[in-house]
Amino acid sequence: MKPLALLSFVVLLGSVHALADDRPNLIVIMADDMGYADAGFTGARDIQTPNLDKLAASGVVFRQGYANHPFCGPTRAALLSGRYQHRFGFETNPAYDPANPIMGIDPDVTLFPKRLQQAGYVTGCVGKWHLGAAAPFHPNNRGFDYFYGFLGGGHDYFRIDLTKPVKEAYLQSLTRNDKPATFDGYLTTALSRDAAGFVESNKDKPFFLYLAYNAPHGPLQAPDEDIERYNHIANQKRRVYAAMVDVMDRGIGEVISALEENGLRDNTLIFFLSDNGGPQASKQKPGKWNGSSNEPFRGGKGDVYEGGVHVPFIASWPAKIPAGTTFDSPVISIDISRTAVAAAGATPGDKHAMEGVDLIPFVTGEKTGDPHDNLYWRSGPRWSVLAADGTKHVQEADSKSAQLFFLPDDVSESNDLIAARPERARQLRESFQRWDEENVPCRLMGYIDYHKKRDTFFSGAVPETAKDAGYAPKVKGLFK
Repeated sequence: MKPLALLSFVVLLGSVHALADDRPNLIVIMADDMGYADAGFTGARDIQTPNLDKLAASGVVFRQGYANHPFCGPTRAALLSGRYQHRFGFETNPAYDPANPIMGIDPDVTLFPKRLQQAGYVTGCVGKWHLGAAAPFHPNNRGFDYFYGFLGGGHDYFRIDLTKPVKEAYLQSLTRNDKPATFDGYLTTALSRDAAGFVESNKDKPFFLYLAYNAPHGPLQAPDEDIERYNHIANQKRRVYAAMVDVMDRGIGEVISALEENGLRDNTLIFFLSDNGGPQASKQKPGKWNGSSNEPFRGGKGDVYEGGVHVPFIASWPAKIPAGTTFDSPVISIDISRTAVAAAGATPGDKHAMEGVDLIPFVTGEKTGDPHDNLYWRSGPRWSVLAADGTKHVQEADSKSAQLFFLPDDVSESNDLIAARPERARQLRESFQRWDEENVPCRLMGYIDYHKKRDTFFSGAVPETAKDAGYAPKVKGLFK
């Protein structure tokens, strides 16, 4: 190579390297079954969350921030793919079965950490996976360079017991990459320390960390000394739940401290949200409540009312987002992955392109208006559509017919306007139908039914249909 050409190449290489170094580190922190009103920045007075409150104050609070689904696995599938999970048939929680190559997120779906890997990021996942336990679904095979956590939907916070059947996923060993792993002490603390270690280990390169806590999901367990700190709370469930949120908050503080100690905080984009609202008691399940509060919303986990999908939702990027910002238009968890991909300079893809919106231009004022015209939810027979103006059309299990609410005047969804505004209801229903036409049938069997079938199989019966092997019934759409 001629000297001048070599010099040009070196300058170009240096420019590319400088550009890469300017890209932010990316962290997505997800709580599990956390109630909307259970952080200081959303109104909690009996639970201390100083680190979340500081994180919220340093960036933007999305006042209408939503999860993609009213329960665990489907929200995670949407977040990590950047697409509505209904597009690839992930509408229920997969059963924990490391031997089943069906019970997980479709291997043909590209997850956004893979897009970040292709853009030169180191990617890590710490905590709860819940997208399939067999090899095709393993985080290391889906875009993560590093994984420490558990593959099922939850875990005991203090112990592992390998004498229990595999279907009791809460007692199985943890996993570090492709090897079994353990933890010492309290699980939430162990996950936080591992996440902080990932930051320290990758401080010299752009990284993405997905920190998926199982707190404060059941079982309701916390260290005795932390429960004692909340002895002013009379209700025992609420007291233990508060301690679980508190320990998680302290762990988030430990991860942020690792960023600060390595000079990375200003150029790190951090998102925090819950995967759904907190579980609430019902006539059918009076013991369902986990101690959470979704005030002032109606319903909870499993519902498409606000209590099931309206969640704490914040973003902080000191180098880019002004502190103390609030954003009032509806946003949803698939926007997080689209925002991260844009910030990293990665591609959202042509095949199975991401459906979320890059939120940064909206929160910085570069763009005006609403990121979405409508947001959509579907969970079995339940469905809802929320327009940007706050009009929400809902079909819930506790109502024989669809309802219409105007959230700016009725955040508790208590004043049904469908008789007064039938034309608006029709418009939203037709919008939902058009959205639903692009969805595919759920490809998974619910985990309770699955384990019943599995137990039957191992008792000597042979499955006769694809459904018996783990597929759900092939039913598409709600209006056919």
